[in-house]
This record gives sequence, structure tokens and C-alpha cells, in this order.
Amino acid sequence: MSNEPQTWPFDSPPNVACFTVRSIVDGLKPVLMASRDEDDGAWQFLTGDAFDKAEAMLVSLESMVARDCSLLQLADIQPGWMAWRESPDAPWSRQAEAEQTKE
Repeated sequence: MSNEPQTWPFDSPPNVACFTVRSIVDGLKPVLMASRDEDDGAWQFLTGDAFDKAEAMLVSLESMVARDCSLLQLADIQPGWMAWRESPDAPWSRQAEAEQTKE
């Protein structure tokens, strides 16, 4: 086991602003959905539940990874893609957001 720092795996810097909700920041609910906006690559980490806009928060990507290290598994998600899981212990599923609108 090495004490050397790990290389940051995301193509976004650690201090990039991400959208999330207060219930995740406060540790009341887990991240069950993550997405990257197609137009600007912005990250969103959500519970999968509906939420009031007043609950929205901007935090750093690094702080989200510190809250939930399983988000490291999503470092390769490209803009326009999303990931979701049923519970914090479940594996992540992925899909291009454009494919969701196809029937």
C-alpha cells in the first residue's frame, strides 16, 4: 500500500463547481443519480427524487468525491451521459441521455 497521492481521474479539475442538493451535502440521502450536461460538461449529483430548487447547491467535485468515493467510478463519464443506481451499494448503470428519449 502506497502513501503517494492518487492521480485525479476526472477530466474536470477538483475545484470545478457541481450541482447537488442539500440532503446529499447534509448526509441525509445518498447520490443515486449523476449526470454531465452535454453543453458544458457540468456535473450533477442527485438523489433521484424530485426536489425543490431551494435545495439546490453548488459544491466542488472534490468535496463530492470526499462524501462518496464510489463517484470515482464515474470519472470517465462524458458530457451528455448519466449514471444511476438503486442504492449506495449497487453498481452504477450508464446511458447517453439522448437515448432516454428514444422509444
